[in-house]
Amino acid sequence: MSRRYVALAAEFFDRDAETVARELLGAYLVSDCGGLRCVGRIVETEAYPGPHDPASHAAAAIGRTARNDPMFGPPGTAYVHLNFGVHWCLNAVVGPEGYPAAVLLRALEPVEGLEAMRRRRRGRRERELTSGPGRLCGALAIGPDLQRHRLSEPPLLIAAGEPVPSREVVRTTRIGISRGAEKRWRFYDGRSACVSRRAG
Repeated sequence: MSRRYVALAAEFFDRDAETVARELLGAYLVSDCGGLRCVGRIVETEAYPGPHDPASHAAAAIGRTARNDPMFGPPGTAYVHLNFGVHWCLNAVVGPEGYPAAVLLRALEPVEGLEAMRRRRRGRRERELTSGPGRLCGALAIGPDLQRHRLSEPPLLIAAGEPVPSREVVRTTRIGISRGAEKRWRFYDGRSACVSRRAG
């Protein structure tokens, strides 16, 4: 029987991106997309803290556009973007409404719905099912229909979990960006085998 998951309130997300990115480690991403329950424990995140971040889709040089408009929405809603024209990626909008900041969910540890994840990600080893932002969206059937979705409601929510102890948290630079690459705004659970890339 599936455990009961309690969604994080919008107030959790109404803080700066670095804090939320760190504190999302250990929380659960709960998906009923496609009519199948799939759950993963969040083990890797990246912060995109606002217009001063040159790597942000809403950097000051870009401004507000149709593509990044969801980032200006209420905290605790979904910003779903297409990466390299291939993979959907899920971000949680953070900070006050009108200020474009977000946290990218980069990796999960599968908790429930492993068979469904395997079917959606055929040929992948278990630790690779959700070890990357595109992979986790594929495994949990997350797509653009969830744009602006409140992440406290089905079919996709972020639920409270067991916080990761500070001594286990690794903080490092973000992955796959050319601007703002020196910023140490990626966080991951050093105990997990499911992170997309380990430091060093």
